[in-house]
Amino acid sequence: MLQERTGDDLIGGAGRIRVLLAEDAPLIRQALTALLSQEPDLEVVAAVDHGDLIVPTALRTPPDVAVLDIDLPGTDGITAAVELQARLPSCRTLLLTSVARPEHVRRALSARVVGFVRKDAPTARLAEDIRQVAQGRRVVDPELALAAATATENPLTPREVSVLRLTAQGASTRDVAAQLYISVGTVRNHLSSAVAKTQARSRVDAIRIATEAGWL
Repeated sequence: MLQERTGDDLIGGAGRIRVLLAEDAPLIRQALTALLSQEPDLEVVAAVDHGDLIVPTALRTPPDVAVLDIDLPGTDGITAAVELQARLPSCRTLLLTSVARPEHVRRALSARVVGFVRKDAPTARLAEDIRQVAQGRRVVDPELALAAATATENPLTPREVSVLRLTAQGASTRDVAAQLYISVGTVRNHLSSAVAKTQARSRVDAIRIATEAGWL
């Protein structure tokens, strides 16, 4: 469901930073919208709860900064950030995360996302980060940066990650094969490879190791 506030609903002002917010948890989304709207130089022009709504909403209501939760239903925050950069280059992106996953930080930096901060940061800190991002400066939470710098490189291929992720969600081998349009035998091969690469004892152990390392 889209919850959007347009310029007709907000008191605009010269020089204000237009913000699009994407967060699927209703209470967090509403709280962030209310708190950020109290900042005199920030204007929340739209708030959405699904990743697939980010780009269409941004194209209709162009923001200066898109503040995106990384874990959204549908399109994830990093993928949406890449598409935003391609279709709306004037919009800069700041990603929010509740977990310091090194793989996410690396993906975000390689996608040239200019901001990556923890979701539990104080609102005043988030507001200042939005201002920095709007000015073209890069903002990366020190803890997230350290996690990315010290993390072990992901040995899994994208397909192995997809197979492990679906398996972790409870999908059977046959279900994984159907969803990825590959054979059951290929799924088993990917699982065996993932177990070997992670030096795990089983598929369950491989999922645990990959999740803790931030690879899923």
